[in-house]
Amino acid sequence: MTLATNDLVIADHEHLIHPLHHPVDHAEPVIYVRGCGSTVTDIGGREYIDGLSGLWNVNVGHGRAELADAAAEQMKQLAYCSGYIGSSNIAAIRLAERLVKIASGMQAVFFTSGGAEANESAFKTARFYWKARGKPEKVKVVARHHGYHGVTLQAMSATSMGSFWKMFEPRVPGFVHIQTCYPYRFEGAKPGETVGEAAARELEEMILREGPDTVAAFIGEPIHGAGGVIYPTDDYWPRVREVCTRYDVLLIADEIITGFCRTGRWFALEHWNVTADILSFAKGVTSGYLPLGGIMVSKQIKDTMDSVEPANRWMHAYTYSAHPTCCAVGLKNIEIMEREGLCQRAEKMGELLHRRLMEAFGDHPNAGDIRGGKGLLAAVEWVEDRGTKKNFSADRKVASRLLAEMMKRGVVTRTRPAAGPNSGPGDILFFAPPLVITESEIETLVNVSRDAAQVVFGA
Repeated sequence: MTLATNDLVIADHEHLIHPLHHPVDHAEPVIYVRGCGSTVTDIGGREYIDGLSGLWNVNVGHGRAELADAAAEQMKQLAYCSGYIGSSNIAAIRLAERLVKIASGMQAVFFTSGGAEANESAFKTARFYWKARGKPEKVKVVARHHGYHGVTLQAMSATSMGSFWKMFEPRVPGFVHIQTCYPYRFEGAKPGETVGEAAARELEEMILREGPDTVAAFIGEPIHGAGGVIYPTDDYWPRVREVCTRYDVLLIADEIITGFCRTGRWFALEHWNVTADILSFAKGVTSGYLPLGGIMVSKQIKDTMDSVEPANRWMHAYTYSAHPTCCAVGLKNIEIMEREGLCQRAEKMGELLHRRLMEAFGDHPNAGDIRGGKGLLAAVEWVEDRGTKKNFSADRKVASRLLAEMMKRGVVTRTRPAAGPNSGPGDILFFAPPLVITESEIETLVNVSRDAAQVVFGA
């Protein structure tokens, strides 16, 4: 470590608070200085394949000068203006127009700075909608175990991972949780039921238990991201849509990770021909080059927003909503995705990644479940015993050791430690590389994973 690098690390320790902050995890931070395509470079000049697209978001890859140029050009003309009622800007108008064309069934867009703000906006919009329609008691939200929706207070209350709650409770009231469609570990399916049928039944039973007149919305990621890259069965989302429609419950699709070609479609619900009432997005809309997120709403919700008396207006706002520079980058980002066929590329390369993971780990005694196949979104869930699905004990530190071994070999990604020895997900290794990743880089990604597993498991 050079003196300059050492000074940076000291300043980082003293003055920068990081997400999920604790010094024990940050003794020797990797300081990144450059990115190009699917690789990032640290301050010492070492290159890594970016196995998680930054944080599930650098979809078009690193180092895109076109996006920097789009930002600079917009800044030269109009870097910022208020997005509040009574003012607007060309980039925001054009991006909203473009988004409703690529998202099935959507009518209008509200822009935020990121994903947690998007879900906060979705929850508030659901409450507003039902109050405006004369049903003010419909305020509850049904969410799912292993769901991740952000960690602002409402979003954290929808997120169902206890580690995010512990030091910030009490949670916001009105959020209830059910099992998700988790084919590998779902419990309680009736004889003859598929996991998708059983998970949708749990949603219906929860709505009935809470009372349909009190439930405003159901929120779910089409494919779970941070909770484990959990793929549903193909019958799940159509049944969820039917249940929500039957009981007048809004369906909020959290497409923050799964949007913008990540799964080989513009948005993942397209795989099941399902349309949401509210769609949350962020991350891939600018490929992480600038902070941007938002919600899209159906025509019925937009018409309701427009029809209330001025005194009952939708009193929700952010200073940086419809930020012109961020929206200009979003427009250019979508142009790149279309021009380079990145949805089609993600589909093709995702099939290759899943196939290679199956070849590498299909017979591995500790690879409990290998998930993937819809775009560049995959995971391996590691267990101590495949037959019983028993997880490794926490003191084995399987997830952190896998991550460390992969970084030694030039791949950076994320892992999630096992939820517990006898229940919940095992240790999970995530894969969500940039959509521009090459076949040879996928081979390296899988080979490094196999070598890391050899060290950690000895098999």
